[in-house]
Amino acid sequence: MPIYEYTCKKCDSQFEKLIKNISTNESIACPKCGSKQTARALSVFAVGSETPKSSTPAPGMCNRCGGPGPCGMN
Repeated sequence: MPIYEYTCKKCDSQFEKLIKNISTNESIACPKCGSKQTARALSVFAVGSETPKSSTPAPGMCNRCGGPGPCGMN
């Protein structure tokens, strides 16, 4: 069941709607003003970025166990 984004042509609000059957021609009502003059909007999804991990260990770490400091395994 996809979630579609819609824009209301009457009040210009944007909202999302879970659609159970995409083959239906059911009009989607705006939750803000109740108008059925809505259009499916171009859906843009967010792509998260991960902070790159440094290949060098933090100061005082031997990088063998990931612990907080020197460990005697040196």
